[in-house]
Amino acid sequence: MSGVERGPEVGLGDWTPESLDVPGEVRAVVSAPHPVLSRAADEVDPTAKETVQLAADLIATMKVSPGCVGLAAPQVGVGARVFAVDVTGHPKAVTVHGTFVLCNARVVEATRWKPGREGCMSVPDLTGDVKRASRLVVEGDLPGSGEPVRLVTDGFEARALQHEIDHCAGLLFLDRVAGAHAVYQRKVYL
Repeated sequence: MSGVERGPEVGLGDWTPESLDVPGEVRAVVSAPHPVLSRAADEVDPTAKETVQLAADLIATMKVSPGCVGLAAPQVGVGARVFAVDVTGHPKAVTVHGTFVLCNARVVEATRWKPGREGCMSVPDLTGDVKRASRLVVEGDLPGSGEPVRLVTDGFEARALQHEIDHCAGLLFLDRVAGAHAVYQRKVYL
């Protein structure tokens, strides 16, 4: 990592989904207990053509999925450490970096742990209470350019990032709940 820091004030520099320069295709989302969801995903070359296409596909799939604020490659059946996030317009979001994709992301700092309710497209019938860091520093690479970035975020966007990083590690939110008492039937389908 070159130490490049892009905080909430700077965002992701000049990177946008259009930087990928390929049209995204909507992919089918797999549901638990699909085996890809429980395996750690492989690191990727962020400049590879297939990674760039996957990034565009994740954004396209996320955009047509109501209520979706993040989508990881394992959720579309691909064992790759790539995910998209966009919490724009979500009522719980304070810090918002817009639509972005990270490759090979890892948490480098996590503080201010708080419980919160989570749902997942790959676990469509359940939600659960999960304790996550509400302040987060994440490092990863941008698809296409391969540029390393360091994102500083908080609140709902921090929760979304941790949820997607977990998918890349082969974990579902159900693996993080305190117990059966913290799992609920989903009441609203978006």
